[in-house]
Amino acid sequence: MKIVADLDIPFLEGVFEPYAEVLYKKGDQIVREDVLDADVLMTRTRTHCNAELLEGTSVRMIATATIGMDHIDLPYCASKGIEVVNAAGCNAGAVMQYVFSAVYGVSARKGIKIDDCNFGIIGVGHVGSKVEAMARYLGFNVLRCDPPRAAAEGQEGFCSLEYLLENSQVVTMHVPLDEYTRGMADETFFALMQPGAIFINAARGEVINEDALIAAAPKLGAVVIDTWCNEPNINENLLDIADIATPHIAGYSYQGKENATKMAVRYVAEFLGIEELKDFTPVDTQEGHDPVLLDLRGKNHGEIAAVFQYNYPIFTDDFRLRMEPHKFEKLRAEYQYRRDIYVQ
Repeated sequence: MKIVADLDIPFLEGVFEPYAEVLYKKGDQIVREDVLDADVLMTRTRTHCNAELLEGTSVRMIATATIGMDHIDLPYCASKGIEVVNAAGCNAGAVMQYVFSAVYGVSARKGIKIDDCNFGIIGVGHVGSKVEAMARYLGFNVLRCDPPRAAAEGQEGFCSLEYLLENSQVVTMHVPLDEYTRGMADETFFALMQPGAIFINAARGEVINEDALIAAAPKLGAVVIDTWCNEPNINENLLDIADIATPHIAGYSYQGKENATKMAVRYVAEFLGIEELKDFTPVDTQEGHDPVLLDLRGKNHGEIAAVFQYNYPIFTDDFRLRMEPHKFEKLRAEYQYRRDIYVQ
């Protein structure tokens, strides 16, 4: 058996070697010749899994250690009988932490009042649900827009996109990238947003029309961007106007990465019949990486902001990207994972 794996998938080296030949390469450097005789391809977001890469190869499974699958041509894979699995929900806690460190950090820095505000969540899946739970815990009024969920569960508890944008002081996006969401945050979208509102994108860069966001930025209270179009060649005009800008690391916690690798390895082990790895869990050899339990009850805005910044100093990531935007990929590859947070 042969496995080709993105060498930046953490905690993976040495796991499959007793059972299969393993080739590690940078995700954006994996080419057709590498996978011609491979059974499994393990990826992150930088490997474009399409006909150009896969046609005529022996790949039977793609396991991506990410939530998103927009780097994979799913119809093509289905037509060729290639099984595709992802790590759904693996880093939801880390993205939630990112959102609230950003909201409290930027509101404190710019003097934006967020007490008792409407917190609008677009996309309430694994990540959006975590964001919703924390927002309710902190006392925000939550507005939810998720048409697929509303269609399946009923409209109660959900609102239209237009209503959310017109009535939210914080708008955060957690949608997958697909034919319906690509470019959804356009001129009309930003025109509907309230003056002074905070806008956050930690979903996929391509859900935003970046020119429309740049044009709308003067009316917004703050702009927070973690995911960008054309990564790693990011729009430096958007970087200049963003209040917080980070290199696609919102989900980069120890727990998020451990979950992603655990899920990917277990899928592959099941597929290849490797009994010893079907219950695999990464072994973290370093101390001090356990999740942090927080009690934020009764704390005021400033105290909550300080707690979030202490546990995740988001402006450090912002500073590093601004200093070296051309090193976007290096900043991601060498990122020092933070710890997830929980509340009581």
